[in-house]
Amino acid sequence: MAGLKPGSPTPEDITVHGHSRVLEIAFSDGARFRIPFELMRVYSPSAEVQGHGQGQEVLQTGKREVTLLGLDPVGNYAVQPDFSDGHNSGIFTWEYLYFLGKEQEQLWADYTARLQAAGVNRDTPMPPKGGHGGHGCASH
Repeated sequence: MAGLKPGSPTPEDITVHGHSRVLEIAFSDGARFRIPFELMRVYSPSAEVQGHGQGQEVLQTGKREVTLLGLDPVGNYAVQPDFSDGHNSGIFTWEYLYFLGKEQEQLWADYTARLQAAGVNRDTPMPPKGGHGGHGCASH
């Protein structure tokens, strides 16, 4: 998802709601989504979260209260959030934000199932980096 496909909806308005911790985004096709910061953080497209291949994803926990410190444009195809927990390496294309907004009900269900399978909950603190759960990637 490294760019904008021809004909894909583009954002017409983006609003960061700090108090309710939601990114509101309106697209050119009329779709409007309110994407919680927590959902963005746990599904960040970064290697730190997604790993470097299938099955290498790192389950994110303790992100319920995460906020956005900044939201920087990346060209004309994406934004890069700066989250309050220090995570700032995810580049969210318009297509990925549309996907998060459109599929958020299913994504929450998948996330909840993964938490349950791991025996943790949304508020369980993340293990320290470099310990169990770290991705060990020297490039980050």
